[in-house]
Amino acid sequence: MIDSLSLRRTFPAEARVTRWTAPDGWDHRRFDWAAARPVGRLLFQTGRADVVEKYLEVFAHLVASGWSVTAFDWRGQGGSGRLLVDRHVGHGGDFSTLVADLRAFWDEWHGEDGGGRPHVLLGHSMGGHLALRAVVEDMVAPDALILVAPMLGLRLPTGALLGAGIIGAMNLLGRGERSIWRAGQEPGVHTRQRNLTHDVERFEDEAYWYGQSPDLALGPPSWGWLRSAARSTRALLRDPRLDRMSVPTLMLVAEADRLVDPRCALRVAARIGAQVERFGPEAAHELLREVDPVRLRALAAIDDFLARAAA
Repeated sequence: MIDSLSLRRTFPAEARVTRWTAPDGWDHRRFDWAAARPVGRLLFQTGRADVVEKYLEVFAHLVASGWSVTAFDWRGQGGSGRLLVDRHVGHGGDFSTLVADLRAFWDEWHGEDGGGRPHVLLGHSMGGHLALRAVVEDMVAPDALILVAPMLGLRLPTGALLGAGIIGAMNLLGRGERSIWRAGQEPGVHTRQRNLTHDVERFEDEAYWYGQSPDLALGPPSWGWLRSAARSTRALLRDPRLDRMSVPTLMLVAEADRLVDPRCALRVAARIGAQVERFGPEAAHELLREVDPVRLRALAAIDDFLARAAA
């Protein structure tokens, strides 16, 4: 039996990394891990500044359950082409471009399988926001949708109103492509770990993989990314098509989330009729990389939902 640490810090021999080119020529890094006897295919999309390596333990679980897993690093992060000369700044541009990337990738990926098996879309955080947008805007049509701590509202330390004013002002001052904090002003490692997961060892997996491949690392978001994220979330919440969305959906919500607003997520869940699994103070933002009691409960909810999707 392979131990958890080995699963998380060893790239699986059965998986492969290739390149995918968006219609406009933008280069992306693609990940595929096929199940031996697949019951379906799952496209897993990560959050801001994430890379697929952080989720190898989750992928191993899904593949063992019969789900072939695919993922790609979003434009501007991970192993995909970056948007700025300073690779460390997490710029995002217009989120509509990211949704268009997802649509183009989905069309190709969905067309690769002629077996008629279910195709599921799973998005974490920013990936959850973009996945839901793509479904609502009829860009993709998954058989089922899973949203893990989706970014449907930002948690800003200054509060929503003042935060929006500061973001707007910084962009008006021409600082859209600048990091929201300068070197030496970043939150401490303990603060960042507390915001993401209670599991210190799993938190350290990220540093391990960046040590192996420094080019994968991405720093804080730009002021432009914050503006784009706020605009995209507002547009999604105001979209009347959200209330007509009929794709079966599971949403996992961390009620003590310090990065995204769980109240917004719960309101959206009610609007789309999603099945909701709620987690209390025992869980931070990265539910699938949390301490085992949280992580295993989250995976159990996903397993049950996927079993129904496969049926």
